[in-house]
Amino acid sequence: MQIILEKSKCIGCGSCAAVCPKLFEMGEDGKAHLKNSKTNSENEILEIGEEKCAKEATEVC
Repeated sequence: MQIILEKSKCIGCGSCAAVCPKLFEMGEDGKAHLKNSKTNSENEILEIGEEKCAKEATEVC
């Protein structure tokens, strides 16, 4: 499973980090970040096994 966090779409509400702190964290910039992800200028990408909280985190935002 792959998670792609589109940085430009993050509203900084923190819901993803609250629901799934194993994968998401809030940065000093007030935006969500994927822990241990590969980052390019537009996205953060993380390869994971099946993780229930990842799906829940994307649904709450």
